[in-house]
Amino acid sequence: METIHYISSDILSLELVNEIITQNKKLALSEEARSNIEKCRNYLDKKMQADDTPIYGINTGFGALYNVKIAGDKLAQLQENLVKSHACGIGDIVPEVIVKIMLLLKIQSLSYGNSGVQLSTVERLVDFFNNDILPVVYTQGSLGASGDLAPLAHLSLPLIGEGEVFADGFRQPAQKVLQKMGWEPVILKSKEGLALLNGTQFMAAYGVYILLKSFKYSYLADVIAAISLEAFDGRLEPFNELIHMVRPHKGQIVTARRITELLEGSEIIIQPGKHVQDPYSFRCMPQVHGATKDTIDYVKRVFRTEINSVTDNPNIFVSSDEIISGGNFHGQPLALTLDFLSIALAELGSISERRTYQLISGQRGLPPFLVSNPGLNSGFMIPQYTAASIVSQNKQLATPASVDSIVSSNGQEDHVSMGANAATKTLKIMQNVERILAIELMNASQALEFRRPLQSSEFVESFIKSYRQEVPLVKEDRILHYDIENTIAYLQSLQIEEIIATNI
Repeated sequence: METIHYISSDILSLELVNEIITQNKKLALSEEARSNIEKCRNYLDKKMQADDTPIYGINTGFGALYNVKIAGDKLAQLQENLVKSHACGIGDIVPEVIVKIMLLLKIQSLSYGNSGVQLSTVERLVDFFNNDILPVVYTQGSLGASGDLAPLAHLSLPLIGEGEVFADGFRQPAQKVLQKMGWEPVILKSKEGLALLNGTQFMAAYGVYILLKSFKYSYLADVIAAISLEAFDGRLEPFNELIHMVRPHKGQIVTARRITELLEGSEIIIQPGKHVQDPYSFRCMPQVHGATKDTIDYVKRVFRTEINSVTDNPNIFVSSDEIISGGNFHGQPLALTLDFLSIALAELGSISERRTYQLISGQRGLPPFLVSNPGLNSGFMIPQYTAASIVSQNKQLATPASVDSIVSSNGQEDHVSMGANAATKTLKIMQNVERILAIELMNASQALEFRRPLQSSEFVESFIKSYRQEVPLVKEDRILHYDIENTIAYLQSLQIEEIIATNI
C-alpha cells in the first residue's frame, strides 16, 4: 500500500483526505508543486526589486491599515508581526485530527503557486504534518471572512518558533520542539504571513471532518431505524420502490432501498400488520433521512471545490504578470453550506428521538419503557429524556450563523460570513446526533427482544449480536449512563469506509 501522498494539482477528494488521515500517510511535494511554488516566489522577489508600488499585504499594512506603506527593509518584520498580532484565538482547543486536516488543506492551497510563499515554508508545514507536530489552535476568533485569521495565525506560529504544539503525546512550546528536531525558525519573506493567515482552512477542515462523520452516521441512522421499524411492528409498504420512483429524490430512493435490503429475509417484518399505518417517524424515514442525504451530497460538492482552491489574498498570477487583490478568503460558500448541513443533521436526530419515544410508549405489544415488571423497574424511561434534551439543544445550535455579520477592521471588512462559528457548532450537532442514535439503538435492540422467537434478517441479527457483546440486554434497572457511553463507543468503532466511498 502506498504510504506517501504527493501534493499536486490532482483533485483532492474527501475520500482521499479520509485515506490520508486514517491510514496515517505521509505527505511529499510533487515536482509540479515544488516548481509552482518556486516560480511564484521568484516572480514576487523580482517584482519587489523592480517596483516599489504599494501592493496590499506585501508592502502595506493590513485591513484598515492598507494605505500604510512599509519600507523594504521591514517587510520580513511586517509578516512576522502579522502572525503574532493575529494569534488571539481563545476558547476550546481544536481537536488534533482537525488541526491535521487544516495543515493538509493549507499545504494543498499553497502548492498551486498563486500565494508567493517560500518553498521552505511549505516544506516545514509538511514536516509538521509528517511528524505529528500539531499546532495548538483555538475554536474562537475567526469571523470567516478575511480568512480564518486567528486560527490560522495559531497554526502558523510554530513556523517562526512561537506558540505551542502537541508533539510526542503532550502540549509543549513550539520552540522546544524545533530545537529537538534541529530545525531553525522560518524567516518569513514578503507576503508569506498573509498567505498563511488568509484562507478558509479552519472552516474547511471542520467541514471535511463533519462530512466524513455524516456519511457514516447517515448510514447508521438507516440501520438503527430499520431495527426500530421491526421492533415497533412497523410496515414495509412505505419503502416500496414504486412510491419513491414517482417522487425520485436520490436520497429518498437510496434510503427506501437500503432499509428494504437491510430487512431482507426477516421473519418479523413479513408478519401481517395489525395497524394500517405507522407514525411519520417510521413511515417517512425515506423522505426525512433522504433529504439529509441529499444535503450531505450537496455540501460535499461545495467542499470538494473549496479544498482544491486558492483562498488567500492577494493572488499572484505569474503567466499574466499580475498580482490581484480580491476576496477568495471570504467564507460565505462554506458558512451557508455548514448551516444547511447543521439543519439536516439536527433533523436526523429529531426523527430518531421520535422513534425512541414511540418504542417506549407501551404500544404494539411492547411493555411500557421496554422492561419486564414495569413500575418496580423504570427501564428505558429516562434515556428518552436525555435524547429529547439533546434534540432541543440541536435545534438551538442549528440557528444559522451565516445570517449574521459584524463590521470589523474600522469598516474595511464590513460583511463577514461567520462561517467559523457555523463550523464549530455543526460539529457539536454531529456529536449530538451520534448520542441520539446511540440511545435509539439501545431502545430498538431492547424492543426487538420482545418479538422473539422470530428472527430478523441475517444482517440485523449479526449487527445486534456484535452490539450485545458491548451492551447486554437490560433485564432489570441498572445505571444506563454506562450503556449510553458504551453504545456510543460501539458506533464509533464501526469501520464502514465503503459508505464514505459511495457518499451516502
